[in-house]
Amino acid sequence: MKGRDNMLAWLSANLINIVLIAVIVLITGMLIRSMIRDRKAGKSSCGGNCASCGVCSGCSTCNKCSMMNSAPATKKPVPTSDQN
Repeated sequence: MKGRDNMLAWLSANLINIVLIAVIVLITGMLIRSMIRDRKAGKSSCGGNCASCGVCSGCSTCNKCSMMNSAPATKKPVPTSDQN
């Protein structure tokens, strides 16, 4: 009986901490689950603006930016010289 009383006293003294930790774990789990579902659905946190991406410099050779690799290649206009 003494061990049970000690355990109940410990639980009542730490109930707030236990509840807060459980809530934090639950919210973290829900966030991770949402991120996994979004990743599987093809959604990305990338805004598509590779020039402002902190991972790459926005150059055409950057392979780190996923949106850069999936975006259609744009051709730069070729400068013409009108020297007659």
